[in-house]
Amino acid sequence: MKVIKTGNTSWENRHETFVEDIKDLYELGNEDNLDALNSYNDATKGFQALIHDAITTQTPLRSLGAGWSWMKIATVNNGVMLDTKPLNTAFDITANSVSPAYTGDAEHLLFAQSGKAIWELGQHLRQRNLSLKTSGASAGQTIAGAIGTGAHGSAFDFGAVQDFVVGLHIIVGPNRHVYLERASAPVVSDAFIQNLQTELVQDDDLFNAALVSFGSFGIIHGVMVEAEDLFLLESYLRRMPYDDSLKAMMQTLDFSTANLPCGNERPFHFAVMLNPYDKDNGAYVTTMYKRPFVPGYQPPVDNAAGIGPGDDAACFIGTLTQVIPALVPVVVNEVIKTSLTLHDKQFGTLGEIFNNTILRGKLLSAAIGIPISYVNQVADLMLNINKTVGPFTGIFAFRFVKQTKATLGFTRFDHTCVLELDAPYSNETYNFYTQVWKMLEDENIPFTCHWGKVNELFPERIARMYGPAVDQWIAARNKLLDADSLKVFTNSILQQWGLDKVLP
Repeated sequence: MKVIKTGNTSWENRHETFVEDIKDLYELGNEDNLDALNSYNDATKGFQALIHDAITTQTPLRSLGAGWSWMKIATVNNGVMLDTKPLNTAFDITANSVSPAYTGDAEHLLFAQSGKAIWELGQHLRQRNLSLKTSGASAGQTIAGAIGTGAHGSAFDFGAVQDFVVGLHIIVGPNRHVYLERASAPVVSDAFIQNLQTELVQDDDLFNAALVSFGSFGIIHGVMVEAEDLFLLESYLRRMPYDDSLKAMMQTLDFSTANLPCGNERPFHFAVMLNPYDKDNGAYVTTMYKRPFVPGYQPPVDNAAGIGPGDDAACFIGTLTQVIPALVPVVVNEVIKTSLTLHDKQFGTLGEIFNNTILRGKLLSAAIGIPISYVNQVADLMLNINKTVGPFTGIFAFRFVKQTKATLGFTRFDHTCVLELDAPYSNETYNFYTQVWKMLEDENIPFTCHWGKVNELFPERIARMYGPAVDQWIAARNKLLDADSLKVFTNSILQQWGLDKVLP
């Protein structure tokens, strides 16, 4: 494996919201003179050597994806960060690599290195007439980074991004690497394990814990993805009255009597954006319907502001700057007016609809998971707190995601409503977030926070959010890593969250 020691002693995230002091940044790459499998296995050995050096020198180590997170998940103060983005090889899976016990379609499997970006995965699958099952609005994250922070998806009857992952190849120490999958859902054959020269571990609890693990379970080198046949999405963005009918859909996801673009057909994707400064004119409602793939469709086109049908508020709110409170309603309304274009019946594949890899402006983003039964109560509270603590320089966006199987996945409710709060980078925005989290706790409303977006998490708050799942996650980490590796893969954010415990 190529290892280039850049000598960088600081690192800034993609959103330019913090700078961290580090010991060095290593840029990694596959060897050009080896075939794909041998290069992959060579990279495994390279990772093991880096872990060995880290243990010997007592230097913390952290893998870096695309740097998309607002939190210091990928950073390690005075440690070494590993830029894994160039490690982006993908392997089509043959029948020989699949276990006889696998119940899915082997043609739908793809094994990718951790640095493969979501958009790259989509392009690779498209060549095979396949598609990812879901994705977030942004597609610039690496696959390991997206699952490691529990990035939520777009299909409320499927789940989050990590829920289409069925296997993980993890380098857990200088002398050990494992291929981890659920015992209840075996996928790979002995031949696959032999090709990777690894150790097969089939354990539901370990796998579910490792899915969302913030880079603290070792170095995820490879990810087994379960895709599906290529499909189209039929997309609509309309303004609808923010009335009892819409509120009922948001709180129940029951569309049996809905008056949506396709009547009462259950959408693939459903999202509501509520502008608190223009509520009387209705909410912005996005609905997308799954359709069989047929050639000859007109792909989606960005509007004049460069915003596509699958882009979320983060794609345009960053163009705002903090203004005096009296001007907030005017400025927010103007930005929405110039950024959002209503549309009907736009077609595109998942990768074409949810394709954003561009960051516009310096912004903050928080995402809060709540059970759908609390949606309307929370919406009312948000409108009220905006009057007392705000004004918030942004909008309130509601997306819906099915419960994840990941132990610490923040979309943990049966159906999770994700309240997204995107706003310009400012102290006022941070203060608004703080007051929202306090408000939810004061009202005894269950909620979680997106691990990779702005949050104020600490052990007591995390325990309230996840209950026994916290101890299960910590136990899984201790089971997978030895004492030396636990130290190497611990960073300040893990310590802040109280997830760094070493069990006897």
